Amino acid sequence: MLSELPIVQAPMAGVQGSALAVAVGRTGALGSLPAAMLSDDALTAELTLLAVEDVPYNVNFFAHHMPAADPAREEAWLAALAPYRAEYAVAETGGGVTRRPFDAHVCDVIEPYAPPVVSFHFGLPDEGLLRRVKAWGAVVLSTATTVDEARWLVEHGADAVIAQGWEAGGHRGHFLSEDLSLHMPTLDLVRAVRSSVGCPVIAAGGITTATDVRAALDAGAIAVQAGTAFLLADEATTSSFHRDAIQRPHDTVVTSAFTGRPARGIPTRLVLELGEFPDPAPPFPLAAGALAPLRAAAEAQGRTDFTPLWCGTRTDGVRPAPAAEIVEGMLGA
Repeated sequence: MLSELPIVQAPMAGVQGSALAVAVGRTGALGSLPAAMLSDDALTAELTLLAVEDVPYNVNFFAHHMPAADPAREEAWLAALAPYRAEYAVAETGGGVTRRPFDAHVCDVIEPYAPPVVSFHFGLPDEGLLRRVKAWGAVVLSTATTVDEARWLVEHGADAVIAQGWEAGGHRGHFLSEDLSLHMPTLDLVRAVRSSVGCPVIAAGGITTATDVRAALDAGAIAVQAGTAFLLADEATTSSFHRDAIQRPHDTVVTSAFTGRPARGIPTRLVLELGEFPDPAPPFPLAAGALAPLRAAAEAQGRTDFTPLWCGTRTDGVRPAPAAEIVEGMLGA
């Protein structure tokens, strides 16, 4: 087991820091720190805070490859966004924090802290880096959206597989194929992965209540990973815009409009007007750069036109509360 309780708090970049991970860890569940968008100094500061706590924790990274520059694609994206830039009087054409892949430099930063669990999204880093992570005794997790990906992860060194069902909020974790039709509902994927690989399986996607947790465990998972359930936690840094959107009636869609990679969230103006998969959007993570100044300008006016409101398909039981109460609720306590 990764922790005393069969719950992993999903790493959620942009809406949490170590405070949520610590609060979850204190319950006996596994808290997570999203690290892909943190600077070296910020990552070090967060790891320092985690290191003094006697709680289990996970540090999460992306394992993508940065795309080559494509000036024509970038110009096409700016052209698509030009009417919005004119409307909001935005002169800047880029900015914001990028999403960096796990590499030797990042490994150097975290190695002195020896985090007990390290998880990856979009595959795994290369063999040499993974060997370094395992050398300090870390348990390695990674996300699979298909059985083929689960098998690949086990063959390449993952100790446990996070089976990410179609219901999950945030970025889809696929890395072998971009065909979203291959993705399955969470419980179906858990059963399929569990029967195909010998390692532990963690269920992710659409899990917000004690009933959901029991169903995932009955399907063969050793634990669940929940993100949306913690978006309204007192210890989360989720913006008031995001919190309000979750608590109002809403739909969710999978879209590449915000980052260049499919992710599930509540649709805002950008998606409704340009479509869920706008052709000009540069590949992940480059699409987000040109949106950053637009997002800032819109949010200054109280609008979420260009704000990614990541959210899973299920919000049953999602409510504002301390993280400890949310964990208790998911366990039926």
